[in-house]
Amino acid sequence: MASLRPPGWLVYPAAVLLLLAAATRHRDYADAPPTPPPLPAREGEVLVQASPLDLVATARVRSGERVGAAFSVGDAGVWVTARDVAQRCAHPTILVNGRYGAPANVTAAPGGRMAVLTTPAGAPALPIATSPLRDGEFAYAAGFPRGRPGEAALRLMARRSLYLRPRGAHGLPVLAWAEAGRTEGLAGRMTPGLVGAPALDRTGAAVGVVLAESPRRGRLYTTTPEALSEALASAKVAPAPAAAGFPLAPGDYGLAADDLRRSLRIAAVACG
Repeated sequence: MASLRPPGWLVYPAAVLLLLAAATRHRDYADAPPTPPPLPAREGEVLVQASPLDLVATARVRSGERVGAAFSVGDAGVWVTARDVAQRCAHPTILVNGRYGAPANVTAAPGGRMAVLTTPAGAPALPIATSPLRDGEFAYAAGFPRGRPGEAALRLMARRSLYLRPRGAHGLPVLAWAEAGRTEGLAGRMTPGLVGAPALDRTGAAVGVVLAESPRRGRLYTTTPEALSEALASAKVAPAPAAAGFPLAPGDYGLAADDLRRSLRIAAVACG
């Protein structure tokens, strides 16, 4: 009995569609190059001294004490992080180099999952996004996953009826993002070192704060832009102008993230 074969006019279009789908899937997943190696100690000290934070970096930090990330929202020393980061130690510090940090005071955002940190000096502020988000939009989270500099490309999945329920707290809406790329060679969980880091849109403006991760599902969860704006308003912080952002794209977000960390606009939070 002769086997049934589909007609050629059906096979070729199907093959073309499969190739296009594969190409699109590959393009959507954008890995960033590995982060550059640490600067030599002497060179690193010279660069750090150029920052106003160096003058107030008096808290000595031992290796392994990093608890998350924070980002500057006020040039004079105002930072936003996740509330969980601020609660992990009694004396949080903004890490300036591998050994010293600037002691920070903590102000929790009323009713939210963010905390505002203040230090005697600061770094250039990141702008806060004002444009509405759309499903499928890209964002980029930069911080210190697994205790080392790293970042992830994210694609927005949904912003409706999603809740994280910390112990003893009411659920609050969050954004769910599908991981669409990460620092090359970075494997495993990206939290807690990415908790408190900003999720940045293509203009370099913050659209949320990283709260949690679902590694098996390849998802990260952030606050909503509205919650971030409310936290800044409660702390009486005026957002930086949009021109202060660093543009990011799937092909170069790793390089932009490195610049943001070097300028301490995104910094590690450690226990002093």
